[in-house]
Amino acid sequence: MGRYFRYILLSVVCLLGSMTVAWAQRIAVSVPSHVSAGENFRLAYTINTQDVEDFRAGNIPAGLEVIAGPYTSEQSSYQISNGHASSSYSITFTYTLYAEKAGTYNIPPAHARVNGKIMRSGGARVTVTGAAHNTNSQPRMHEDNPAPGPRMRQAGSSITGKDLFIKVSANKRRVHEQEPILLTYKVYTLVDLTQLEGKMPDLTGFHSQEVKLPQQKSFHVENVNGRPYRCVTWSQYVMYPQMTGSLKIPPITFKGIVVEENRSVDPFEAFFNGGSGYVEVHKNIQAPGLTIQVDPLPKKPADFSGGVGKFNISAQISKTEVKAGDPITLRVVIGGVGNLKLLKQPTVNFPKDFDKYDPKVTDKTRLTANGVEGNMVYDFLVVPRNQGDFTIPAVSFTYYDTQANAYKTLHTQAFTVHVAKGDGKNQSASYEEQKENDIRRIKTGDTELISADDFFYGSTGYWCWLAALVAAFVALLIIFRRRAIENADVVKVRGKKANKIARRCLKRASRLMFQGQRDRFYDEVLRALWGYVSNKLNIPVEKLSRENISENLASHDVDSETIGKFISALDECEMARYAPGDPAGNMERTFNYAMTAITEIENVMKKRK
Repeated sequence: MGRYFRYILLSVVCLLGSMTVAWAQRIAVSVPSHVSAGENFRLAYTINTQDVEDFRAGNIPAGLEVIAGPYTSEQSSYQISNGHASSSYSITFTYTLYAEKAGTYNIPPAHARVNGKIMRSGGARVTVTGAAHNTNSQPRMHEDNPAPGPRMRQAGSSITGKDLFIKVSANKRRVHEQEPILLTYKVYTLVDLTQLEGKMPDLTGFHSQEVKLPQQKSFHVENVNGRPYRCVTWSQYVMYPQMTGSLKIPPITFKGIVVEENRSVDPFEAFFNGGSGYVEVHKNIQAPGLTIQVDPLPKKPADFSGGVGKFNISAQISKTEVKAGDPITLRVVIGGVGNLKLLKQPTVNFPKDFDKYDPKVTDKTRLTANGVEGNMVYDFLVVPRNQGDFTIPAVSFTYYDTQANAYKTLHTQAFTVHVAKGDGKNQSASYEEQKENDIRRIKTGDTELISADDFFYGSTGYWCWLAALVAAFVALLIIFRRRAIENADVVKVRGKKANKIARRCLKRASRLMFQGQRDRFYDEVLRALWGYVSNKLNIPVEKLSRENISENLASHDVDSETIGKFISALDECEMARYAPGDPAGNMERTFNYAMTAITEIENVMKKRK
């Protein structure tokens, strides 16, 4: 009986322990119930564990604006009571919000992966009252537990790493290639910090964009190891890894100025400080570095767009009933969150009877703490040449879903276009216009008779001129027929034009290089490389890869050394924009690589024809 009682007691203890762990790992939300319009306030989520991954807050409703965050704070404790040791650990994600206008706002739950399981917080409600009266664009700070301001140190006192430091955090430390990372630099101070300067260096392997934060920094209070610090999110960056492996974000040294009280003013020092009782102390603060583990994407499908994130696609057409010769616009919109600006242009398979033009691309994205959000709009202009019923097939879009960890393919709807016969009204002229231009009145007056012997018709000169005209006509006929036969061979025509088009792109790239337009330069060089090999091998750009480029060039008897130079030119071009050092030097090296690779392939293929 005692054994069974012990088993029951042990089961109860285990059950209570599991309930305690589950409770410890819940997401608690903290936000003031009432704030005034024009105030800043904090929204905090606390999780009582350290095993937190992929934290995501709910969508903040309109009327409230996120001006900073999320920034994280960690707390841990270790206690010994009656010979028994216990420890606790918690992590808090904090946002600074600005109350724009009065109203009651419901903040949806936040989600996080805790110990491999998805957890969610409860919702929150904030009531904003009154109207914003401050006109200096610097909101007031709402603090539930205000702490004293910074301490004015006496001149000469030491400023340690516990008085002033910078924490660096990344919302994710392990990601896939092209998956966005939010990097946050937060300043913690117990002293009167009046100025701070620091810049993100050029990073190898990352495409980075800085998140625009308010120019006027609003400090809030955070407790670190039991001490209340004035804290501010100084800078944030959204970073897209372009390489795989272990990528380093180096330490950054910030240069700060701290004001101290000068109670015993030295005359020499007072001269340079305007006789003031305060001195400025220059202090270097080093933000630590981070290591990001970047995993390669699974084997990419042939139609992979390069998109990594969460996306959607839609399409609409300007009209479905037109006349031959009338233009039609097909709009394709790709929206969502992810590397929107790095996507490949969607491919639309228009009917052969349609004349196609390069699409107009409109960027309607914005940079947020979650990455690039918004839409990329592609407007395709086409003109049907012949009457009939035509189908514009659905547009497909394949991307890597970071939430599902799998590739997904989306499709738009297909469109049927009825093309009627064109009326040709613009090609006809009025009868009155033709009567004045084409019909001339008969000339009246004295006439002169010419002898039949004086006529050019039938003379020797006439027949010589006629023979020459016939010969010229035959020669032109042969030339044009030969050109028509050559032009009918689309592959041959594209191959001949490949070098000319590529050199035209490189010429534009050369001008951009001297103008210092770095991004446009690399885009033009990449367009030259991909366009050349696409035209030369008669393979659409969207189906090209480094592997099939090598295989197809080798099948055209291009040697492996020349192929290697072309692939190196591609790699150099894609890597140079993220390479450290002199930007002008990087651009010149990339340009030389591309020019050399195209020239050598062209020479090799000409010799082996």
